[in-house]
Amino acid sequence: MAIRKFELETKLKNDNQLIRTGALRNEHPMDSSSEFLDFLQACRRGDLKQCQQLITAGVNINAKDEYDYTPLVVASLCGHYELVRLLLESGALADPDSFERERAVYNALNNKIRNLLLSYDYSKTVDLLQPWSSHIASLLVRETPSTSDITLSAVAEDFRLHKFLLSARSPYFMRKFADAPETVTWKLPHAIPVEAFRVVLRYLYLGDLPRDFVGPGSSVAEEEVFRGIDKLCKQLEIEKLWEAVLSINDRRLARQRQQDEVQRAQGQVEDFFRNTVLKHRIEVDTRKAGDVKWPHHNAIFADCLLRADEQLEDEDDADTENVSNGNAIPVGPARDSGPKTPRRSVLYPVHKPFLIRSPYFETMFSSDFIEAHDTEHLHIIKVDCAPAVLEIVLRFLYTEKADCALEHALELLYTADMLLLEKLKTKAAVTISTLGSGTSNALVDRTHNNNNLDQQPLPEPTTTTTTTTTKESTTTANPTAAAAAAGEEAVEIEPVNVYDVIHAAWDLKVQRLEEFAARYLASRLEDYIDDDEFAELIRESASRLKERQETDTIELLDDIRYYLSERFRFRFEGEGLEELLNGGEDAMGGGGGGGGGDDEEAVVDKEVVVDKEAVKVGDAKGRGGGVRTLNGDVVEDEFASDAVNYQILLDKIETMLETLKLGA
Repeated sequence: MAIRKFELETKLKNDNQLIRTGALRNEHPMDSSSEFLDFLQACRRGDLKQCQQLITAGVNINAKDEYDYTPLVVASLCGHYELVRLLLESGALADPDSFERERAVYNALNNKIRNLLLSYDYSKTVDLLQPWSSHIASLLVRETPSTSDITLSAVAEDFRLHKFLLSARSPYFMRKFADAPETVTWKLPHAIPVEAFRVVLRYLYLGDLPRDFVGPGSSVAEEEVFRGIDKLCKQLEIEKLWEAVLSINDRRLARQRQQDEVQRAQGQVEDFFRNTVLKHRIEVDTRKAGDVKWPHHNAIFADCLLRADEQLEDEDDADTENVSNGNAIPVGPARDSGPKTPRRSVLYPVHKPFLIRSPYFETMFSSDFIEAHDTEHLHIIKVDCAPAVLEIVLRFLYTEKADCALEHALELLYTADMLLLEKLKTKAAVTISTLGSGTSNALVDRTHNNNNLDQQPLPEPTTTTTTTTTKESTTTANPTAAAAAAGEEAVEIEPVNVYDVIHAAWDLKVQRLEEFAARYLASRLEDYIDDDEFAELIRESASRLKERQETDTIELLDDIRYYLSERFRFRFEGEGLEELLNGGEDAMGGGGGGGGGDDEEAVVDKEVVVDKEAVKVGDAKGRGGGVRTLNGDVVEDEFASDAVNYQILLDKIETMLETLKLGA
């Protein structure tokens, strides 16, 4: 242990020395901006929603504050497992040889977080763009499906390349192809060795540069290759290549320059994507979408057109007939129900080299489908999703970026599953699951909003709030609207249909969403427990077990019970509960006594079962204080209220199971 600590300290000193000299980039710079400090505070609270919003806004998740605390260390120290996982998936550095990873592991609050940190290696966390850059590099040698649209010919070798990528990476190629987009072959000058062209192309396609530029069977001198590389750097306006060549023997510096170059390439491709695909998208009446004709040799080098139809509110009356424009995929049966409501379609000119990042499109273009064969005009391929969702998919395929608004997350989840994009599917699930962590005050203290009766007369007992959620909006029947009208603080209502979320989790087998839905329902169970749709959801969960036996558990209900105990546990778990409850009753003349009897609290398997009369405030007249529980009773404080509310919700679960005739 001491040796390991010494090695880490020595490595940290060496790295700091290189950073001071400017040879290495500081991966954990100090950040005193208000955004980063807000981020650290959200990490301390475990606020997944705010953390996700700040990450999307571009906060540096690897920065540190004046006390050398990084977000990963803070989240690990405070015991927020879901947040630690979010930070790692978002690029928090966890290199096994790094001081910060060791620090986060050492300070982890529990073994669950510690094991998660240890399971992340360098390749998972340091280079989030690695899958993207590897795909770009593979295009140099990929033969199936064929995606190249230009051939560079040397004396002894041909290079099959891509105009889009060359134009994005080199200003020289951008100008040349803009002047002659129909060019399909390009002869390379004989004065420059082919070895120099290989190095330049590997650089443009984000491959690792070779240590030996001249092979054993080559007839040219290494000096001649270097001169050729220098000349191409100037001609193609890619001066960063020469810096990469000079640092090739320094492994750490070469890796840093490679990461910088991948990020630069991502920005170049994103700019080109925005100025071609998005700028030249076509909006047209759906009935005329099949009439759009694009030539193959176009100015933006597009290979095909992807089509997405806008969804109307009156979708049932929309035009859902089979489309007969060649290769479009029909959605739903043809119907003849009178006049149709026309829809709008959006067509995006796209490029096969990036589309084939999806196994769905890779199979389409590699097989004997019509989309794999050239025709007079570009193929139109319909994708069954909204245009906004298709843009998110395309941005991910082109740039690896996947910023998704909550309103599109569910549809993106299904679309990513259809296109076999697991990483994008995970991104969509993260967007939904960070909506509520189950630890924020808005979720935990719902039963205490406006329940303090210290300076107000006791109102009549009220019934449990019932919340009905829809995909477009959320409506509540009592007391949110009334509270808002009275100028009181209303309970936060999140814009999510949790029923849609749990069905998506079941359909697509997304464990993260199953956990989120259970946690979400438990955090506001009083709003759902009396809902018929909730009861039907529990019935569905029970029916997911084939040949379910009477003693089998219901998975969703088990999870809800677990998170329900988590929700209340921090208020009434631990020693001294009995004395506090009995002491509170004695103070009010309830005559509870010291221990034993039917009014004594029983603790079984960490579940607290409380006799509601043991914590009820007798008459409460003349006291002017107390907290109202879910069933309208008044108790002395929030602690006692939680104990009663917890038991009320458990009783309601049992009543619901009896009604459904389910044993769990």
